[in-house]
Amino acid sequence: MNLSVSNPKFSDEILLIIKLFFPQEEIDSVQLDFSANHEIKENILKTIVSITGSYNDNPVNLSNEKEFTLSNEQLSKIDKYTKRYLKIELYDLLVSLTGKQMPWGSLTGIRPTKLFYELKKEYGSSLIAKSELIKTFKVSPQKAETVYNVTKNQTKIELNDNLVDLYINIPFCTTKCYYCSFISAPIDKCQQFVEPYIDCLIKEIQAVKQIINQKNYIVKTIYIGGGTPTALSAEQLDRILTEITYPVSEFTVEAGRPDTITKEKLDVLKKHRVTRISINPQTFSNKTLKEIGRAHTAQQIVDAYQMAKPYGFEINMDLIAGLSNESFNTFKNSLKKTIELDPDNITIHTLSVKRTSTLSDGIGEKGTENEVVKMVDYSYKTLTSLGYNPYYLYKQKNMVGNLENLGYTKPNKECIFNIDSMEEVATIVAVGANAISKRFFSLENRIERFANVKNLNDYITRIDEMIEKKKNFFK
Repeated sequence: MNLSVSNPKFSDEILLIIKLFFPQEEIDSVQLDFSANHEIKENILKTIVSITGSYNDNPVNLSNEKEFTLSNEQLSKIDKYTKRYLKIELYDLLVSLTGKQMPWGSLTGIRPTKLFYELKKEYGSSLIAKSELIKTFKVSPQKAETVYNVTKNQTKIELNDNLVDLYINIPFCTTKCYYCSFISAPIDKCQQFVEPYIDCLIKEIQAVKQIINQKNYIVKTIYIGGGTPTALSAEQLDRILTEITYPVSEFTVEAGRPDTITKEKLDVLKKHRVTRISINPQTFSNKTLKEIGRAHTAQQIVDAYQMAKPYGFEINMDLIAGLSNESFNTFKNSLKKTIELDPDNITIHTLSVKRTSTLSDGIGEKGTENEVVKMVDYSYKTLTSLGYNPYYLYKQKNMVGNLENLGYTKPNKECIFNIDSMEEVATIVAVGANAISKRFFSLENRIERFANVKNLNDYITRIDEMIEKKKNFFK
């Protein structure tokens, strides 16, 4: 395969469109040449896209030229719109070539809801925005309806630059799942880092508390993620939580691994006014749990849930569609058992084969695309029929079937932090290794980012540097 693009900055995005139709393992053997070029004269953008070569032993010579009249605002963001139209035109040619259509059309690796809000602002109508997703971006009617319903349920977005979310990262787990690309480490293999990390984390928390006071920020939600924060001991959790005294109505701690949940840890979370936790099965198949690297059983998921329920936490549970050759019926059974537990939130993730996971190295298998599509569609129909509302959605690169992650909630139980984070409509003050702070400027609808270093040892040895850079970032 050869790819020619008039602007090298667009190459990665153009390649993602090609990968929708040809799996990663087939890309190098595809006997096709792709060209995505453009010209700009005054306010006219001309796209020239072609595919030539051989496909299924047949000669291919497809091309498409189109002209788009751009507004002054679009001209000021010319790269964005050029890339957009090149992707759409190439997508159309690939549909003609292969006969395949993708559920999300030409959308790759972006937040469909963010695009929906842009279109709604441009056209002044949610219904027209939904129609544009279908007509212009070739999104399926079903997925366009999903986006429409997600945005309808995002009623608690507050565009206020003084309101911030506080995020704290705990990069330790009990084991490493084969699909995981997060910067997290098995805690038993890095004990020498745990206490120094907590010391540095507390130092950074104390520093950002000063930033919050100086900027007159109001903390509206707190989210402690990872990793698995409850991989720490009850005493270690207590040390960290003691530093966090903001009177928020939403305070989440991820307790994703059921084998990390104990009464002592739940007592600590309740003492510090935590309101929401996650207990994430991913699957209720013991066979799959073992294959993906989880050191617990399906029964332990149920036991941990029953232990936590009397504390009154709102509880989220995650499932993943596409794990280790799971059939549709296996996934259906996991969803059934999750629903029987009656959590407040259920998140359905589509397996994403990320470069830094062991799955990308050929360890473990992913589910077949057709089965995964059935899983995701069944989840939507089943959960919405039971009164769960879809309320946040995001896509990642290299997801099986170019599908999505979708969070569902019971009425008035949505996680505000998830909405703020996914829609990028709030400032997030983030601490810990690999934690990414974001400054949201509502009048300009603009986000700036600052990331802490990823490596544990680097974070510990460079904590003073991270704090100074964060102070400068929030000036």
